[in-house]
Amino acid sequence: MPTTIAQIKEKMEDQIGSKITLVAQTGRKRQTEHTGVLSELYPAVFVVDLEDADHSFDRVSYSYTDILTHTVEVEFL
Repeated sequence: MPTTIAQIKEKMEDQIGSKITLVAQTGRKRQTEHTGVLSELYPAVFVVDLEDADHSFDRVSYSYTDILTHTVEVEFL
């Protein structure tokens, strides 16, 4: 697992357009899991276009610090 934000960004730049699974901590003992495609990278956040039809939203964005602090776990498929 990358240990700096720069390493996280570098690893994600190589994976733009790839299928991705996200597990996000949403509170006390709660998690949400999303599957989608890594679509865009910005200086502070990344955007995932979701494939799940049961959600009321099409995209989610998270910051690189969420990965660094293990609030979000990313798995490339």
